[in-house]
Amino acid sequence: MLSSRTETILKSIVGQYIMKAVPVASQSVARDSELKVSSATIRNEMTHLEKEGYIIRQHSSAGSVPLDKGYRYYVELLRNIELPSVEQCLIRHLFHQVEQELEEWLRLTAKLISQLTQNMAIVTTPHSTNCQFKRLELITLEDSLVLLILILRGARVRQQLITFDQAIPSAELTIVSNRLNLAYSGLTSSQILARDIRLSPTEQQITDCIAKMMQAEDEECDTETYIDGLHLMLNQPEFVNSQQTLSLLELIDQRRLLKIVVPRELPPDEVEVIIGRENLSEIIQNYSVVICRYGLPDQVAGTIGVIGPTRMPYARAISTVSYLSSLLTGLSAELYGKEAPPQQYKSTGSEYDRRSTTRRVR
Repeated sequence: MLSSRTETILKSIVGQYIMKAVPVASQSVARDSELKVSSATIRNEMTHLEKEGYIIRQHSSAGSVPLDKGYRYYVELLRNIELPSVEQCLIRHLFHQVEQELEEWLRLTAKLISQLTQNMAIVTTPHSTNCQFKRLELITLEDSLVLLILILRGARVRQQLITFDQAIPSAELTIVSNRLNLAYSGLTSSQILARDIRLSPTEQQITDCIAKMMQAEDEECDTETYIDGLHLMLNQPEFVNSQQTLSLLELIDQRRLLKIVVPRELPPDEVEVIIGRENLSEIIQNYSVVICRYGLPDQVAGTIGVIGPTRMPYARAISTVSYLSSLLTGLSAELYGKEAPPQQYKSTGSEYDRRSTTRRVR
């Protein structure tokens, strides 16, 4: 943990760099903060921050630039992040003005996110969040090689070969399939893994295979993606590097951006902030992502988010994504005739407990 004074200095450095995109001098920190200390004292604190990996400076008397660790600390300090009530009213008014169609809502969402954050917005159509188990069949191909045929709700069929350590008689496979069909009927992959039932080694191996197949099916579900504000993001000074821009454009062109950006484990209705090298894919490790799922748990869900440089207005991005995800969840509930669920949000490393639009870090 940083001391209160060092924390204040770091907040000033990050905040000013986000606004101006130029290294922050000690004199500027002194003017910006309410600390009653000299520039020399602030420079000493900057040296400490640099040694700890929060900022970087070209030399001891140069201005400071935040590193990923500095941005992360800054994000964790954010409290009660919400859009101003005037903007919330304006957004609700705009949604009332458009046609009562999902596509129009999503286009408007992407446009609003990009304009409010001055970065690239990504919004996907809601889709079935979790496929459901209907039944399985096990067919012996060779002594220890079995074909697993998985039938999902909605007439989707998937197949997978399983190799066991020893031959399993067909009669035993029939018993196993009947037992698992009874135990897993109508369940999602997460519910199957959570079932507290005693399984034989054979049943456990088959269950693990079923869960992986269903998870892969959930991840590969095709969705339409709305992207807006790419030109706004590319106007940022960070994108003078043409190679970085080309890599991003290639992802968009090949329709791989969504798979790269969205974390494998993204809980519903929780805002997550992923900064720079926290991104698993090297291609987007010069970017930050503020992202959230919206929709109805275990029914339908989509994704909305902001993509931009690590020098992103995080408070603005988080509050925008938070509010619009809440709004889309309510609209989805109306569309599908369900009650909208209570929501909780968290940034990677911190949790945000949402009541109405109030956010609290704990």
